Amino acid sequence: MTRTRQTIGTRIHSLRVARAWSQAELARQIGVSQNQLSRIEHGLSSLTAEQFLLLLKRFNVGADHFVDDKLDRAIELQNALARLGAFHLQEDHDVFPSERLREVQRVIREAIVEGSPRIITAAATVLVRNADVLHPASLYEDVSGIGLGRRLGWLAENTLVALGELRDRRGGRDWVKAYGRVETLLPVIVDIASEELRRSAVPPPLDVLDATIRSQRTLNEVEQAASPISKHWRIVTDIRPTDFMKALEAARSP
Repeated sequence: MTRTRQTIGTRIHSLRVARAWSQAELARQIGVSQNQLSRIEHGLSSLTAEQFLLLLKRFNVGADHFVDDKLDRAIELQNALARLGAFHLQEDHDVFPSERLREVQRVIREAIVEGSPRIITAAATVLVRNADVLHPASLYEDVSGIGLGRRLGWLAENTLVALGELRDRRGGRDWVKAYGRVETLLPVIVDIASEELRRSAVPPPLDVLDATIRSQRTLNEVEQAASPISKHWRIVTDIRPTDFMKALEAARSP
């Protein structure tokens, strides 16, 4: 097993699970058997050039997603979030800012794709502090275009609930009031995403957010223990509104 094969296989698995696709479904899309895809995800086999190009198209990612600079990409995203309002994150000044991460909407989309608790709760602070430059329909279209519209609705609703809790705390009312437009932005995002959810003839597949979920048993346990908001959006994660509230509180002052 080479390190390159293992890296590519792990990232294919993470992208597939994030979109709640089965191995059989992805295998059909790129023209391989389910058994071969399983071997690829375990680093025991590799894709042809044609299959790799199909994979990039299906996941809507660039080839750089599968190279070993993933750590730098994660740091770039953290830096961008820190610059845009997630002041509780420490910016690494040794990594130059990437042009594609300068735009607020793209940073939020990248955070939703990345999906880790630390990053996605930080995205809530960016939503709050940049509500005046965000257009809800445009943001939803951008994120739903990569199949993660429900995640955006889930993120918006959790942020809205967290802001409501903060408003009731001492000093919280004035802080929330300073970002008043966010309380217009977030309900619109929730409404747009909810309408898409209602249009589904059948319940959409579960969106497994936590990358640590590797077995059906763990998935079932996390699904059962998930918050009502997560259950509504069919998001499988341990993240709760209190996690968003903590991030918002931590980022209150630069």
